[in-house]
Amino acid sequence: MKQVITIGLDLAKHVFQVHGADAEGSPVFNRKLRRSEVLRFFEKLPACLVGMEACGSAHYWAREIAALGHEVRLIPPAYVKPFVKRGKTDSADAEAISEAVTRKTMRFVPIKTAEQQAAAMVLKTPRSSSAAANAMVNALRAHLAELGIIATAGLAKVEALVAIIRDETDARLPAAARFALMAIADEIEASADQIERLERAIVAEAKHDEGHASVDHDPWRRRHYGGDHALPRLNCYRILSRCLT
Repeated sequence: MKQVITIGLDLAKHVFQVHGADAEGSPVFNRKLRRSEVLRFFEKLPACLVGMEACGSAHYWAREIAALGHEVRLIPPAYVKPFVKRGKTDSADAEAISEAVTRKTMRFVPIKTAEQQAAAMVLKTPRSSSAAANAMVNALRAHLAELGIIATAGLAKVEALVAIIRDETDARLPAAARFALMAIADEIEASADQIERLERAIVAEAKHDEGHASVDHDPWRRRHYGGDHALPRLNCYRILSRCLT
């Protein structure tokens, strides 16, 4: 069998597709690999160039395969698409990746370390938590509106609605409704606490790492927290109000 010089790896959750080509670009193999077989497969190969699309889990696999002595390059999916010669299949995608990775003018995505990925998760999580909190607030308003209880717009007014829910002497709420809505109120307050902890961690990390976006220069956090690194202790409704605007 001819020596494999270039490999295109089409990533998946369970079954991967791998396409190998020789120095002239001629196909040597195109086969499937189960997840548990991937690293064993690359361990047996001589050092070669491995291309992957920069999609979910790509950075993890790039690190693992590079540790086995291979040169790994990540390609933006949009740059792989022009190299697909036939219908979109795993086999065709793997072949397209193996061809795209050898192009001299191709642009590649830097491989991230686990620490860099972790830092990105910390930055993104408050936004995800804010979206979830917004959904809970909307649900709370909708349920109370069905019982004729409304509040003016604005997150600050949610505090008044939660006070109604927690007031067991308020006869406007049936016991079953209060029981259900109490759970939503608890989740809203827990989300606010979580967002505050995450944002404080981001600010603390930014002070020690110039590679992180500072509060002064990140538009999203600047909008919610202004240009001051100090985050005053606020009640949960004011925190949510900042994060959801």
